[in-house]
Parts: sequence; structure tokens; C-alpha cells
Amino acid sequence: MADLPQDRVNASEPFTYCAVDMFGPFQIKDGRKCLKRYGALFTCLTSRAIHIESTNSLDTDSFINALRRMIARRGSIRLMRCDNGTNFIGAENELKKALKEMDQECIKDFMNANGADWIEWKHNPPLASHMGGVWERQIRTVRSILFTMLRSHGESLNDESYRTFLTEAESIVNSRPLAVDTINDPQSLRPLTPNHLLTMKSTIIMPPPGIFQKEDLYCRKRWRRVQHLLNEFWSRWKREYLTNLQTRSKWDKVKRNFKVGDIVLMKEDSKRCSWPMCRIIDCNTDKDGLVRSVKLITTNGTFERPINKLILLLEREEVDSPTKSQSELFQD
Repeated sequence: MADLPQDRVNASEPFTYCAVDMFGPFQIKDGRKCLKRYGALFTCLTSRAIHIESTNSLDTDSFINALRRMIARRGSIRLMRCDNGTNFIGAENELKKALKEMDQECIKDFMNANGADWIEWKHNPPLASHMGGVWERQIRTVRSILFTMLRSHGESLNDESYRTFLTEAESIVNSRPLAVDTINDPQSLRPLTPNHLLTMKSTIIMPPPGIFQKEDLYCRKRWRRVQHLLNEFWSRWKREYLTNLQTRSKWDKVKRNFKVGDIVLMKEDSKRCSWPMCRIIDCNTDKDGLVRSVKLITTNGTFERPINKLILLLEREEVDSPTKSQSELFQD
């Protein structure tokens, strides 16, 4: 495995280095109308805190508005990691286009004088969700439970209740402990949580008083509906999150790097009986000298894929060597 990137280990304010992903849609009800709502989940790469924003759609404009609301409350962002979603790429291009329309020298002088940063975007290669595991894991722990709950009870919430539900779910996830090294010491302090770093308060965020039962889903007081759903979210998220803390085996042995000229088989999940054979034309090397993704050429064009989506058939030395016959190559 590669070492942690520099933005994961730099000491910085929360959400200076973060990542983003979208999830949804969810069905809610406003009066007699059924509406679709989505969510944008921002993950801080250093404090492990999350920030959830409600969005009306998956288009670029809606994401930019969610991004601006997040920056207004959490502060400026120096680095944003994401996948190759069209809304993320569209937002990056839209912001760059708007920047070109402004006076570059005035912007540069202002940012230097105030210590401001312009957002740097880093996209994962296509189909390489494992490279964003630090925020994909946060998405999974939240999204899987939200889908189950809101698919059944989403229509009992209106737009305001939905935003409240996402915000309180964010607080629940940010209350998890980050370290348990001193938990056996009776003199030790309370374990650090992301909420401590965000609010600078050591007190626990308590739920409102009252007993919230399933019958509250059908009462006219919508705030009680939200609190019942949050109790269900808390019990399920706590149970499923604890199972994720078990140690799992990881790849820790160095293998041969893919090289330009290698013949590989590309894993394609979208097409049945599709086994595209490709030749590597370029390799993307990490700082540790290991290849993490490559560029391929096929009869249908060029593609970029992570190495876990490739199966090595013939190494470059074997392909270029005239001494081995075809049968010897297959035996190897």
C-alpha cells in the first residue's frame, strides 16, 4: 500500500483539506408534492469530521451552491479530492472560467495579503473508488442507513425536516471517538472526537427531552418525527460502525510494476461477455515509485484505469523478445 498523502498528515484547520461525494435521491413530501432531494457529504481528511449539505439535484449549479454554503460555515478549502463525477468536473471548470473573467493581479494581491487559498482539485482515476477510501467509507456508513430509513419514512418529512435530519445525523457521526489508546486508564480524559475539534467544546450534544416512539411518525409535530428517525439512525449507525473497526488484511508485498508495452485484460462490469485486451501506453507513478493507474489503448480508443481493474497477460519483455515461441509464452 502507498503511504498516506501529505494532505492526510498535515496539521491544519478542519476542512482545509477535504473530499466530497454525492448521494441520493430521497423522496420527501412538501404538502401534496413529492420532491427529490440529494446530499453532498464533505469529509475532512485530517480531523475525520464530516459535513452534509442538502441539494435539490445533481447538476453543477446545485453542487456549487452546496460548496459555497459549506465554505461559508467551515472556512476556506485548500484541496478538494473527488471522483470524476460530471458535477464535480463541471464545478471545477465553472469556477476556473469565472476566475479568468476577473482581474488576475488584483486577485493574486488580495489572496497573498489575506493568506487565502484557491481550491486545488484532485480527481481519482475512473473506476478507482478504492483510492478514495477515506471518504467512501464515510459515505457508506451514512448512506446505507439513510437509504433504508428514508425509503420507508422519507415522505413523512418535508424540506425543513429533511435538512434538520441530515444536520443531526452529521452531528452523530462527528461524535465518534478518534482514538482509544487511553480508554483503559481511569485517569485519562474523554476520547477526542471530531465535534471537539469543530466546536471547541467538550460537552456532549444531548438530544431534546422526551421519549420518541414509532407512533411519532404519524403525529402532526414534525420535530418529533425527526427525533424518532434520528434515534433509529443512532442505533443502526453505532452497530454497523463498530463492525467496521475490526482490522482487515491489506496488500503489503511489493509486486512487479506495470510497464509500457504490457498486454493486459481489462475488467469491464458494464458489458456482458466483454473481455477487452489492451496495451499499456503510459503509467502513472506515485511518489513511492509504484504504479497506481495506467493509460491503455484498445480498438475502441484510449482509457485510464487503476491497476486493480487489470489482469496481466504478457509482460513487455516477453512481448518484445523474439526468442520465445507463442506456446512458451502461454506456458509462462
